[in-house]
Amino acid sequence: MLRFADDLKVYVYREPIDFRCGINTLAALVTDSMRLDPLARAVYAFHNRKRDRIKLLLYERTGFWLLLRRLEEDHFAWPQRNQEVIELTTEQLHWLLDGIDIDALRRHPARRYQHAS
Repeated sequence: MLRFADDLKVYVYREPIDFRCGINTLAALVTDSMRLDPLARAVYAFHNRKRDRIKLLLYERTGFWLLLRRLEEDHFAWPQRNQEVIELTTEQLHWLLDGIDIDALRRHPARRYQHAS
């Protein structure tokens, strides 16, 4: 399994894209629609309408990577948030690629105590 560095930013495009798009079109989508820099140290994730495919775009030192993952029978649980661009951690991206619905995961709320008992 491919693993990304923990310090890498991850941006998820919420809407489905035409999967005939290549590196140039996706880089333009990152710039124009997501208002982000495609040359930044980040991974940009896109999905098709059926959510059975994911494309990941990232730039590393001298060129772009375009990775494609296709599921044969299942579909990816894409985050259903209101913002057009969703920021995730690399751990959440790995969960997404593994088929975990990251919106269904709930953490304990952060607590701010005044003193210890």
